[in-house]
Amino acid sequence: MLFDGGFTFTNFLADVLAIFAFVVWFWLLVLIFGDLFRRHDISGWAKALWVLAVVLTSYLGVFAYMITQGRGMAERNAQQAQYARDELRRVAGLSVADEIAKLDKLKKAGSITNEEFGRLRAKLVQ
Repeated sequence: MLFDGGFTFTNFLADVLAIFAFVVWFWLLVLIFGDLFRRHDISGWAKALWVLAVVLTSYLGVFAYMITQGRGMAERNAQQAQYARDELRRVAGLSVADEIAKLDKLKKAGSITNEEFGRLRAKLVQ
């Protein structure tokens, strides 16, 4: 318990808040480590320094990484998602032409509108 005085509602809320803060910190730590170890643009020493900073300074290190590397994290996540989509298409044997044909069938069936068809087709052709 964080406070003396036995089990009170205030102590319960303080304990819940402390557990929530730890879970959020741990989740952010996993996200940051995942991003950090996927990076190829920094050296191993820089990665080790970031790990030490994030672990030893708790939330301060997490916030510092997110502020300084946040844009790069988003770009790397988008690149990884695009790579995963492309790899899935390659493995499943689906081409862009196959997907456009499926969209055309959906449009003819009335499942999607012409605007949705155009938007989805443009996204596939990119």
